Amino acid sequence: MNVVVDASVLIAVIVGEPGRERLIELTEGVDLVAPYSVHWEIGNALAAMLKRNRITLEQALRAIQICEQIPVRYVTVEIEEALKIAQELRLYAYDAYLIRCAEKYRLPLLTLDKGLVAAAQQRGVEVINV
Repeated sequence: MNVVVDASVLIAVIVGEPGRERLIELTEGVDLVAPYSVHWEIGNALAAMLKRNRITLEQALRAIQICEQIPVRYVTVEIEEALKIAQELRLYAYDAYLIRCAEKYRLPLLTLDKGLVAAAQQRGVEVINV
């Protein structure tokens, strides 16, 4: 089974946030798919944690090492289609890329972002409940 995964899920796993074990359980034996943008979102999330002194640089670098061990197949999505979704649902492009990815590849979406869950469901995208 393939599942579109977003940065919120990957961050929760790599930095050990609450719910980590459940996410690992949900993705065991599952092929993870994500738009290329997720890779950069992870860097941005870690930079935000650094800025807020939630983690050290060493912890951020270790998190990247852990993340690189998670097998995610990064795929292309059409920016034009994502922008249409962003406009329709009043989303940032990064969220629209995830919805477009799930639609394009006809895959369910796994996210911890409740706003993204609602937007995806508006478009008829299956969402895996965490």
